[in-house]
Amino acid sequence: MAAPPAVQEGKTPPLKRRMACWLYEGILMFGVVFIAGYLYSSLTQTRNALDNRHGLQAFLFVIFGIYFVWFWAKGQTLAMKTWNIRVVDIHGRPISQTRALLRYVLSWMWFLPPLAVSWGFHLGAGEAIVILGGWIAVWAILSRFHPDGQFWHDALARTRLIHSQPLTRNRK
Repeated sequence: MAAPPAVQEGKTPPLKRRMACWLYEGILMFGVVFIAGYLYSSLTQTRNALDNRHGLQAFLFVIFGIYFVWFWAKGQTLAMKTWNIRVVDIHGRPISQTRALLRYVLSWMWFLPPLAVSWGFHLGAGEAIVILGGWIAVWAILSRFHPDGQFWHDALARTRLIHSQPLTRNRK
């Protein structure tokens, strides 16, 4: 049995690995949502989940932005470290917080189109989930049409996902 080919540093990770990282990131975000939701409901004295719902959504959007911009500007989120993936600019350099913020806003292309369709057609939760899942698959497969295999929100933000061993920490 032949050994698998060595993954080269700086190359685009396979779609399967990037999607596994994406899924793992989603699982980790449950913790962020739980803590942020608890903090928001405590600070606003919200007793019913439907009260202040839009405020909570806006708060979570900001918290997610802080989380992703912070970690992307440092190179990797926890999920990206686990899957040996790093985000860099198109020249292979670390990205700035401004570019990380642009990437965060553009990454909502994973969710906004199906959510807008679901809202516009007043679809139920089950139908919305099916449309969301279909769109995520389409958006992921569209990366096959990018010359470097990158997701299109990365191309628009002028960033790249690359294979990378975990970044070393500076110990003092």
